Amino acid sequence: MRIGTGYDVHRLTENRKLILGGVEIEYEKGLLGHSDADVLVHAIMDALLGAAALGDIGKHFPDNDMQYKDISSIELLKRVAALIDEAGYTVENIDSTIVAQRPKLSPHIPRMKENIAAALGIDIGRVNVKATTEEGLGFTGEGLGIASQAVCLLNEKDRA
Repeated sequence: MRIGTGYDVHRLTENRKLILGGVEIEYEKGLLGHSDADVLVHAIMDALLGAAALGDIGKHFPDNDMQYKDISSIELLKRVAALIDEAGYTVENIDSTIVAQRPKLSPHIPRMKENIAAALGIDIGRVNVKATTEEGLGFTGEGLGIASQAVCLLNEKDRA
């Protein structure tokens, strides 16, 4: 049994789409980043890679590599799933939290969970996504960015 944690944050900016959990959310700003800047999926990928002792997303998908420019983070999550599988692990569960003052995210959470579970090839019941605000405090509370954190549990595959 292996446990991993992940954290990511991106600045909100104009002229970018807001993508969280592979869902495009209508909002006046999006997240700035080399890929689609999906902080939720990035935190989940780091948790998974950490649990398997495989480094982090920067090691596997560096932000100075043009092949990852504007790439879907869900596509990168599929690649992480393959790395986890090759390392001999299965995903037991994921618990994640998005920290954003706005927009309201609860209507989008079911689709986020579906996207994450599908990318990992696991049952949706093994994925949890929550959203919270910081009551107007800090950079997320002031609407300057969005953060996410995740924890996961991996089990070794049967080696029978």
